[in-house]
Amino acid sequence: MRILLVEDDHSLARTMLDMLREDQNTLDWVDDGQQALNALLQEHFDLAILDLTLPRMDGLDIVRNIRRQSNQTPVIILTARADLHEKLQGLDAGADDYLTKPFAMAELKARIRAVTRRGSTTGTNAELTVGRLTLNPENGHLTVDGEAVTLPRSEFQILHYLMRNPDQVATRRRLEEQLYGWEAGAESNALEVHVHHLRRRVGKTAIRTVRGVGYLLDSKAAAGPVCP
Repeated sequence: MRILLVEDDHSLARTMLDMLREDQNTLDWVDDGQQALNALLQEHFDLAILDLTLPRMDGLDIVRNIRRQSNQTPVIILTARADLHEKLQGLDAGADDYLTKPFAMAELKARIRAVTRRGSTTGTNAELTVGRLTLNPENGHLTVDGEAVTLPRSEFQILHYLMRNPDQVATRRRLEEQLYGWEAGAESNALEVHVHHLRRRVGKTAIRTVRGVGYLLDSKAAAGPVCP
């Protein structure tokens, strides 16, 4: 899952980045309201964690702006503003949840799971099944014909995205965003290497290459026997 963290307390942000990355997430971080708005309108994120008191643009204005433009990225407001009126304003503006500081990281992770489950019928953290493949985002386990393996982070991110969007082409750019976010990417053939390793697990025909575009998880092939 790709998460945008919007937090101007750098010490807190660094702690949150480390702890959220433990759960196989890709994290991007900005400390400025205008940057956050630009990122949400121009790129794809599975979730935004948003402070309210930010340089250049208040968090409430960010939520109002993206909702006016039909951007339905799930948003969890994380702020020191604990007044009930502030909370109601945040939820009425279009935020999906509202958590006040100080907070427990375990609670934030639980809120993330709840919000992403509500976000779609498949839920970002819900168990996914396509053909003979079952992927559990909670622990990174891939099960094929009853045999389970814990995927490395990069393979998990790719397969998670493909299984959430079966039979749809995932562009190279979108998959690389899931892997690296704004961080400097790896070598130019890194994505191909990860896909090669995945094919050894799920079958060569289950993940199709769409030449010049990206990759596609073929649900019919995923339902058949694994072809090495």
